[in-house]
Amino acid sequence: MLGIPTGLFISDFWKHQLVDHGRQYLFLVFVGFIASFGFIRVSTRLMRSPRVPWWPGSVVSESGLHLHHLVWGIAMMMGAGVVSFALLASGWWYEVCAFVFGVGMGLTIDEFALWIYLDDVYWSREGRSSIDASVIAVAFMGLILAGGFSIKISAPAPFNVLGTAFVVAVILALSIVCFLKQRVFHGAIGLLVPPIAIFGTVRIGKPHSPWARRFYGERRPRKQEKAERRFRPDRHTEVLKERVRDAIGGVTGEEYNARLNQQDSASETASRQQ
Repeated sequence: MLGIPTGLFISDFWKHQLVDHGRQYLFLVFVGFIASFGFIRVSTRLMRSPRVPWWPGSVVSESGLHLHHLVWGIAMMMGAGVVSFALLASGWWYEVCAFVFGVGMGLTIDEFALWIYLDDVYWSREGRSSIDASVIAVAFMGLILAGGFSIKISAPAPFNVLGTAFVVAVILALSIVCFLKQRVFHGAIGLLVPPIAIFGTVRIGKPHSPWARRFYGERRPRKQEKAERRFRPDRHTEVLKERVRDAIGGVTGEEYNARLNQQDSASETASRQQ
């Protein structure tokens, strides 16, 4: 009995909320992204767990070369892009390409830190940037799906074109300042919600950001001290962020190994007492 109303709801949602607004392809990218990112994060956490020895490990060539899932993600995005452009895909073909592209995005963004550091830092502290990038990507696509991006030019008059260009330039400038301050979330979401970019721009930058190196430090020591106090590791919001990162992507390799050693020590102690 519940299947019919659920099916009608999905059909109505697809037709009236997505197709009628031309958002069905982005929605499929969005779903593919979340599905692949969620799967690969669960998979990598199972790979390193000694409790799940049956789970397949990484793909390694005969020469011992480790093929990161980033490679498969890039290949899927390239394939989906080429097929959609070459065949001028429409209808279900284009929908398939959109979903495959989203899956490729999820696999690729999950190793975002590899782009930056050019090293396998997946389980290190630096690898946490992959989780941040994935969360921002989901929020960005979610806002677009919700109608957060709707710049329109009502007429081709020069004033309208110049006015729109000026507004876009200001928003981009504000977002760039946020990125330079390492307020990445404010910069990315601020592209769609300008007040967030304004908020990030007027707030102090992180102590090791490019903005801090240029404008704080010895030039403005008070600003540098304020930034270090604001973003100290034991700050409540920083602790909360780390917990969210742990829940989404798992703890760092160092902390994970420490927990395993602690469990092994506890098991040895218990066996000796028996």
